Amino acid sequence: MKKEAKTEGKRIIELLSQILRVGAIQAASGKSVTEGARLLKLAGLDNQTIADVLNTSPGTIRTVTANLRSRERRR
Repeated sequence: MKKEAKTEGKRIIELLSQILRVGAIQAASGKSVTEGARLLKLAGLDNQTIADVLNTSPGTIRTVTANLRSRERRR
């Protein structure tokens, strides 16, 4: 019984992850990497997930979001 619950729990997590990615793709659709990264970061996604959605590297996302934070501080 416990093994079945763990397997079912893992499957639920996988499905929720897929739903999250679909929503993220829709939110970032037609946007630049910078704007997509900003939106997805505001939604609470991590750099790896954002990079996967925007088809770029986590390092690029880290740089883009750091630059966005710098711009916000200057305002």
